[in-house]
Amino acid sequence: MIQLEAVYHRMGQNWSYAYDDDTLHIRLRTKRADVPRVDLICGDKYDWSKANEEVAMERWCSDALFDYWQAAVRPKYRRLVYYFALRDGQETVYYLEKGFFEQPPTVMYEGLFDFPYLNPQDVHKPPAWVKEAVFYQIFPERFANGDPSISPPDALPWGGVPTPTNFFGGDLQGVIDHLDHLSELGVDAVYFNPLFAATTNHKYDTTDYMRVDPQFGTNEKLKELVEACHARGIRVLLDGVFNHCGRSFAPFQDVLEKGPESRYADWFRVRQWPLGVVDGVPTYETFSFEPIMPKLNTGNPEVKDYLLNVGRYWIEEVGLDGWRLDVANEVDHEFWREFRRVVKQANPSAYILGEIMHDAMPWLQGDQFDAVMNYPFTNILLNFFAHRTTDATRFAHAIGAQLASYPQQISEVAFNLLGSHDTVRLLTLCEGDKRRLMLATLFQMTFQGTPCVYYGDEIGMDGAHDPLNRQCMEWDPAKQDRPLFDFFRSLIALRKAHPAVRGSGLAFVPIESQPQVLAYERWDANERFLIVMNNQERPVSIDVPVAQADAGWRDANTGAAVSAGAAGALHAELPAYGYAIWRAPASARAALTAEASVAE
Repeated sequence: MIQLEAVYHRMGQNWSYAYDDDTLHIRLRTKRADVPRVDLICGDKYDWSKANEEVAMERWCSDALFDYWQAAVRPKYRRLVYYFALRDGQETVYYLEKGFFEQPPTVMYEGLFDFPYLNPQDVHKPPAWVKEAVFYQIFPERFANGDPSISPPDALPWGGVPTPTNFFGGDLQGVIDHLDHLSELGVDAVYFNPLFAATTNHKYDTTDYMRVDPQFGTNEKLKELVEACHARGIRVLLDGVFNHCGRSFAPFQDVLEKGPESRYADWFRVRQWPLGVVDGVPTYETFSFEPIMPKLNTGNPEVKDYLLNVGRYWIEEVGLDGWRLDVANEVDHEFWREFRRVVKQANPSAYILGEIMHDAMPWLQGDQFDAVMNYPFTNILLNFFAHRTTDATRFAHAIGAQLASYPQQISEVAFNLLGSHDTVRLLTLCEGDKRRLMLATLFQMTFQGTPCVYYGDEIGMDGAHDPLNRQCMEWDPAKQDRPLFDFFRSLIALRKAHPAVRGSGLAFVPIESQPQVLAYERWDANERFLIVMNNQERPVSIDVPVAQADAGWRDANTGAAVSAGAAGALHAELPAYGYAIWRAPASARAALTAEASVAE
């Protein structure tokens, strides 16, 4: 009997949405392994006879509890009413908006799920370039010192031990001097931590939003850097800190001096005058409990106008390609709606990326952000490859749940990171084992979304939590791990050359006898990849089930034919923390059994 209490659908959000100007994606949830077939019955509510169809839904992905089904439909008249037929061979249950029924509806304009009209203006359209991009994150103070004449007076020699307050003189000229490194690696987008005037080494306490920090250079130098990046096909994303400013921000200084009589008093959220800190808690709202980071009142029209002008100015002045927005979930939604309008007017292809570490659907309706920093993805990978607290089955389930949480076009541009200035470095989390780091990076680079490399990970830098994760970039080739760099470069090249590994076709292949072996297929209309990873200390000899073992599978790196194993399987001899990447023509069918799959 079908478990109806597990069945769920609603119109909108990640369940029923416009993927593009002509296509709707319809999804349904059922209990895991409970329903063998689901059909979507859909048509026009004004005249069913003029347009209707029955579409077999695909079991698109799964997690530990549920299967998620998806169908793509192109409504003839841009409107759609629909219901579901859940079939288990013995019974059929019809699921409508008004409930479950044993018989199909006879009146098609009453009680069905209803997508009223596919308005192109309502379609969430993230910038197309982001789907193809590989980002590189730079912490400016620690990347390279290209102009010692502008370094802080107390700057230390390059490569010393970082502390929360010391400086080493990293600047914009240093980035310009090392753009060859980025080009050689193959990245085509850079995300910079804050560049604007501030007092700290991290610059999240903005003093002046309209001026590059003098320790980094000038506004003109930033424009030179952006132009140099663009000449190499590298786009530039800046960090916008609009939730809070710094204590030295001129309006806040005026409030400190004049109190409630200041014309800027309402620019901030003051709980108690005079401003101060009582028992470790500021009397004004701040980021966390940091007295040097007072929270801005984005409900104040003057504050809003000021910050919106900042968002527009750097797009127009230096050709910025987008914004990463700090502490984005603590700023009101209406401000972000206006911010999006302003930024997209200045540059329709600008990428607007929010820092949100939890379910971000409220910000991803197409009226605020294009994407968010995908920390849930980060944690899924860290739990499997670094912390070793899960197995391949639970890994596949977690990825399935993550994909089911958002519309497909959002997943295609999700900012998939494995580390940042806010986290312990990946190599340290992997206990110095570069093989585990390589496996995590391999999955990151062969998954949909936008991967980001934290500076130095590609050459083997390690580091515990802040400030040790913000060490000076190592530029001595003798101290760099060049084989690791070549590994990163080859994966990025693979991703660039083969749309199948960055698209949406995905199927996990369970290897029942090997809980630490992860196998998955990636495909598009032209080719298929089968990737197998051995996430454990001992070598394994395995047969990976596929539907067509004789379909021309070859090693993606060497071109050598892959050995056939047991009937309907490919054979792999994997060393400890080893992997294989196999490639076949598109005619090779998907795996015989798939824990999760994602439709194209």
